[in-house]
Amino acid sequence: RRIRNSALLWCCSSCGRHPTGGSFVRPNIVNFGEDFLTALKKRYVLTDGPDDDEKSCSLKVGSKQVQTIGFEHITKKQSQLRSLQDISLWKCAVSCAGERGRIAEACPNIRVVDLSKNLLSTWDEVILIAEQLKDLEALDLSENKLQFPSDSPTLTRTFSTLKTLVLNKTGITWTEVLHCAPSWPVLQELYLKSNGISISERPVNALQNLRLLDLSSNPSIDESQLCLIAYLPRLEHLLLSDIGLSSIHFPDAEIGCKTSMFPALTYLIVNDNQISEWSFINELDKLQSLQALSCARNPLTKGDKAEEIIIAKIGQLKTLNRCQILPEERRGAELDYRKAFGKEWRKAGGHPDPDRNRPSAEFLSAHPRYQLLCCKYGAPEDEELKTQQPFMLKNQLLTLKIKCSNQPEQQILEKQLPDSMTIQKVKGLLSRLLKVPVSELLLSYESSKMPGREIELENDLQPLQFYSVENGDCLLVRW
Repeated sequence: RRIRNSALLWCCSSCGRHPTGGSFVRPNIVNFGEDFLTALKKRYVLTDGPDDDEKSCSLKVGSKQVQTIGFEHITKKQSQLRSLQDISLWKCAVSCAGERGRIAEACPNIRVVDLSKNLLSTWDEVILIAEQLKDLEALDLSENKLQFPSDSPTLTRTFSTLKTLVLNKTGITWTEVLHCAPSWPVLQELYLKSNGISISERPVNALQNLRLLDLSSNPSIDESQLCLIAYLPRLEHLLLSDIGLSSIHFPDAEIGCKTSMFPALTYLIVNDNQISEWSFINELDKLQSLQALSCARNPLTKGDKAEEIIIAKIGQLKTLNRCQILPEERRGAELDYRKAFGKEWRKAGGHPDPDRNRPSAEFLSAHPRYQLLCCKYGAPEDEELKTQQPFMLKNQLLTLKIKCSNQPEQQILEKQLPDSMTIQKVKGLLSRLLKVPVSELLLSYESSKMPGREIELENDLQPLQFYSVENGDCLLVRW
């Protein structure tokens, strides 16, 4: 059909990866982009001032003295380019490398390059740029709709120093990643966010130096696919946010054992997923090296006690949702967990007597660390498992004796304290009474029903009623 009135251009670069995709656009509104060095000069080189052409200096050429015009400014520009190491050409319409060798000549010291959101269309064009940057360590190509080689490219030293590569929203597939990966021999960080990736095969002789892998916002990835990357030997950081993940399983490890999968994984991010079962957290305790976990905005983490339970379930965890887990916080969480599931443990066959302690397989599967916590802190006593009485006015106050264990000359005091008073506030009161800093006080108590048995009040955030402190009991204070 004849097209009248204006010339049109067939454009396929912005129409996805379909081989026949395209659209007609007017040539006068198309940005064909510019080469790397032109864009670099526009962003980083000083513009010429009104008097630049009038500046002059003398230069000795052989035996003759030559007067130059504008030479000082040209030298300044060249020096400025050569000194650049970290550059950002974000959204600068870079579409090609330009004349071969010009980049290496003008700016040979560049190490970090941000080329995100430009007009680069092929991986070959990226190679033409990178091969002129002999010290390139980090490259961001996000939001360039790139065509990658369908077969493994010829191995070169183009990316021999590259340690960080960002390919978010480039349309790359997992197969293309593995085809290109042998050309990235020292790559440590790879970002593949929002590419619609499915992990189709295990990396063999590729990505073996990888320490960080970001697969976030790739909803096609599921639990079974993660097994294909589970043996990358140096992988420490794995980002799996917003992929729809709901379960994970390490079949090689029994309850209470460690898996051989993800041997170096230290930091796992699973924010914004569909995790709703505690079995997911139980499995994470099988990881040998896991120390930091971020799992915000999952159905499982909506409860008030969710973080406390996660801390109790993953024994080696040191950071949760970017917050450090202090030793006293871990101790409190584990004691709370031990008490909260004590009745369930008893019903399932648990018993303080080791010879009679036979909890069911079902209980151990749901609470893999419970037996370990009983060994660590002792099995929960009957008194701890008693159901708290309803809160009534007549039992708001406890009459307690206060004895300074290491100060025998100190008179025994008697105080009435609310059973809802936290240990921290009790310490504050005793600090004022005894003129001793709060940080130096250690509290425990003796129950009138269990003479001779001393119970530590180690969690400052818990109330007296949590420890089953009753009327007539004796608080023991040391400093």
